[in-house]
Amino acid sequence: MAAGTIRYWAAAKAAAGTAEEPYAAATLAEALDAVRARHPGELSQVLRRCSFLIDGDPVGTREHETVRLAEGGTVEVLPPFAGG
Repeated sequence: MAAGTIRYWAAAKAAAGTAEEPYAAATLAEALDAVRARHPGELSQVLRRCSFLIDGDPVGTREHETVRLAEGGTVEVLPPFAGG
């Protein structure tokens, strides 16, 4: 299990009520399950529309269960942004 930071942006930040918080998880799926448990309600809805960066690299269409998290890493939670 790795420990790191989850950073929320825009609507995800508003729904979580915080800009960032720690994670302790081996995969992105585990980290997101913990986030949903800590922040039931609106954040779960927002996460369905988000994309994710792991240490600056896009997750894309990879299954979250296969995305390993690194010790001291960062997960960026990016809701869809308006504009271009």
